[in-house]
Amino acid sequence: MDSTTQLTIHRTGTTTPARTSGSPAPPGSHEITHSGAYVYDPDRPAGSLHLRAARVLEGNWTGTSTVPSHGLYPHQWSWDSAFIAIGLRHLSPLRAQTELETLLGAQWGDGRIPHIVFNPSVPLDAYFPSPDFWRSSTAGRAAGAPRTVQTSGIVQPPVHALAAWLVHQADPGLSRSRSFLSRMYPRLAAWHRYLLHRRDLGGGGLASVVHPWEQGMDNSPCWDAPLSRVTPAAPRSFRRADLDHGSAEDRPTDLDYGRYVRLATDYRDGGYADGAGEFAVEDPAFNALLIASEHALAAIAQELGAAGTARHARAERLTAALVERLWDPAEGMFFCRDVYGGDGRGGEAYGGDARDEGESGALGSERRSRQSGAHASEQRSRAGALIPERSVAGLLPLILPALPRDIAATLVRTAGGPHFRLGGVARLAPSYDLTGHAFDPHRYWRGPAWFNTNWLLERGLRLHGEHGRAEELRAALLETADTSGFAEYVDPYTGEACGALGFSWTAALTLDLLHEPARADQADRADRADQSTHVVSHPGHRAFDKAQGTPPHTSHASHTPHTPHSSFETGAKGGDRG
Repeated sequence: MDSTTQLTIHRTGTTTPARTSGSPAPPGSHEITHSGAYVYDPDRPAGSLHLRAARVLEGNWTGTSTVPSHGLYPHQWSWDSAFIAIGLRHLSPLRAQTELETLLGAQWGDGRIPHIVFNPSVPLDAYFPSPDFWRSSTAGRAAGAPRTVQTSGIVQPPVHALAAWLVHQADPGLSRSRSFLSRMYPRLAAWHRYLLHRRDLGGGGLASVVHPWEQGMDNSPCWDAPLSRVTPAAPRSFRRADLDHGSAEDRPTDLDYGRYVRLATDYRDGGYADGAGEFAVEDPAFNALLIASEHALAAIAQELGAAGTARHARAERLTAALVERLWDPAEGMFFCRDVYGGDGRGGEAYGGDARDEGESGALGSERRSRQSGAHASEQRSRAGALIPERSVAGLLPLILPALPRDIAATLVRTAGGPHFRLGGVARLAPSYDLTGHAFDPHRYWRGPAWFNTNWLLERGLRLHGEHGRAEELRAALLETADTSGFAEYVDPYTGEACGALGFSWTAALTLDLLHEPARADQADRADRADQSTHVVSHPGHRAFDKAQGTPPHTSHASHTPHTPHSSFETGAKGGDRG
């Protein structure tokens, strides 16, 4: 392993504080200097949660990136690496930068960041779909797929700009000396441009996913209706390597998997061109992360000497589009929109779905009430229909600072209500409605709780001033990570470990939770002080700006207080993962 990125852990169990090569060694400590990178060497007891989380990341490090887990997921995954970098920044900012650099080094010419970057040393039969299925360097040639590395052809949620900004903040001197942001910015801008232009399949300004694996919550019941239009691939045409590592009862069914394979095959055979497939869904979590990362790109632009105002404005327009297209006020949360549903391309509007008459009846009533207004033509258009399934994805726009106050407050109530019971009988927010027809506490994304979504919720709660609820969720996350062995996901009621153990993003986000709350609370106290001087702000805006060291944006012409532009304070696996 390269010593410049190594995480140092003393076998004796005695450790010294983390520092950079430019700072003096603490008295009585063993001096460890590694080319300007922080070295993980804190004053913590052996066996601490902090140390055990670091060991998970060390064990899953390949030399250039971190695998989610060596058995089930032996390659590099896109949004995993973003979350992992967010945690790694507390141990080694240099390694965190390397994580993102490796991923973006496999970016395609059209701007997409592929959801898997394959390790050529891993046998083909260790994971399916393998590189010989995706054929990126040939099938993806027209889209600019790299020739020197094999990747998948689909994408995952855009957490990357947010991660890059947070990694920069961990050691700005190192970042600037390596020109980290100036090298990352053009790639991240191209990634966002791809999503905003090539993936606006509904015409309303939001990005669509063209495969369930792209949204990250692969087996969510949200995909059941749009997937029902897809003819599954023959079971004998593929072999599921995932069942070698997990119980079939906890994994997607063979029928669902056949549909995943069919969609991926058709996308590949079409040269990875967007808009020709049978599946296109606007997802609230995917788009919320895009908006948060757009704010982060604005902060990166400012760091590099540009204004960043156009990106802030774009993020606010996207927030408005998210509310317009995916918010359901009667249900108090955001829903996915099936772009091809209800418009003659494969189905009726979802208001009358008979699988759950109580739930769809409420949604159907809200939909009918809209027919007399401006929404009537939109509901009958190619833009499709909302999908009446309550997923944790519908709560995650809480990470957005410019979300209207009434919507943020409603999301908080919905999170604690009967469908998610956050802060009640559920230790962590489940991935799917506890009362839903498809709820299963152990089956992939159909009920279990995941650490990345709950980490996002914790930050969203804190951002909007819900510090008591945020602290309760933070404590539950740390306790569950500890008792579950850093599990991939858990039973939302009991915290029982499910999936892989020693999972990288669980360990990484545990580290972030261990490091961040004090700074966030300090920023909030400053926020409250600012509010006492009558500065108008959404909860969390000023807190973010102070934490980032970003000056507020004010209107000098009118002398009217202006809501500061900002981003999600501390940033955001992709399930079956393809």
